[in-house]
Amino acid sequence: MTRVAVAPDILTWACERSQLAPEYLHTKFPKLDNWLSGERQPTLKQLDTFARSVHVPIGYLFLERPPEEHLPIPDFRTVGNLKIARPSPNLLDTIYVCQERQSWYRDYSLGSNLPTRSFVGSVSLDTPIAAAASTIARVLHFDLDARRTCPTWTDALREFIRLSEEAGVLVMVTGVVLSNNSRKLDPDEFRGFALSDDRAPVVFINGADTKAAQTFTLAHELAHIWLGESAISDGTPLSNSSNRSERWCNDVAAELLVPLEVRVTELRRNEALSISLQRLARRFKVSTLVIISRLRDAGWLSQPEASAAYAEELARIRLITADRDGGGNYYLTTSVRVSRRFASALIESTLGGQTLYRDAFRMLGMSKVATLHELGRNLGFAV
Repeated sequence: MTRVAVAPDILTWACERSQLAPEYLHTKFPKLDNWLSGERQPTLKQLDTFARSVHVPIGYLFLERPPEEHLPIPDFRTVGNLKIARPSPNLLDTIYVCQERQSWYRDYSLGSNLPTRSFVGSVSLDTPIAAAASTIARVLHFDLDARRTCPTWTDALREFIRLSEEAGVLVMVTGVVLSNNSRKLDPDEFRGFALSDDRAPVVFINGADTKAAQTFTLAHELAHIWLGESAISDGTPLSNSSNRSERWCNDVAAELLVPLEVRVTELRRNEALSISLQRLARRFKVSTLVIISRLRDAGWLSQPEASAAYAEELARIRLITADRDGGGNYYLTTSVRVSRRFASALIESTLGGQTLYRDAFRMLGMSKVATLHELGRNLGFAV
């Protein structure tokens, strides 16, 4: 039986990096304490299982000292205006796979002579908030009139995503890494990120977050795309980030969803807050969380009042929606997870022989030809 010499510091780093409960790791690997103390070495098979369990490339475990890992895009996340020290493996792997998809789609766009997206990088932090929001609404055709036909704000979110994709943005929404339901993303770590590119702009939305929050995340990350800026952020309606770009994107997102010029005329004196929230959410087809932030902006709620109302409303929404997510049509879910625009292009290229099935499997998070073909049929391809 071949045993492998692994530095205890590397194993300790891998355990901490995984953010898995120590009890779980010790149950799964009964000899872990012996490995960590250096009293015993794992077999190659045990080491391979360990690497997969903690989501670390096995080659890392043969290093002499733990590597320094950095996010591949600017990190605007903060907790109490302090930078978050270490990204989780789930976050890192999500960014990497989205970058791979973006790179593939950029090559596909060039090979297919698709146009560049002129809106990417078309504004700056000096662009007035209302002007930037108006530009995004005009390009996407996502104004109040467009939303008025949507029965609910959840329908408006689906339309928001569809129009963003139609304009050329690859919108990916999922709460897990690839299709691995055991690797759930944590909305407290990040809500979304933007990968800027004039041919393949990507917006990723953490689908583990409430749908109420996803609308604002999409608007916020689109603002980053319009700046021509790749970034991971924690944008929320009530965020008070010290980062100028984050504040600007929050303001643009709020203005896009609930414009100032119509917001003021909708306010009613002496109306109960709960009634105002529901009425304005129906009017603007956004979540009540966004309405709370705009009531604060209008001076109708103080910062402490808005924070208290936001926390109470978020708890109510999470309670209502806790058991609603999951299930559904696998192929519809897959196209949402990877972007319908991206999935259609990849299926077309794979069926046409330009892309290897193994590469398509990796980027889609699947492993069977039959599954890929069925996804193609669901996207309208004759397979």
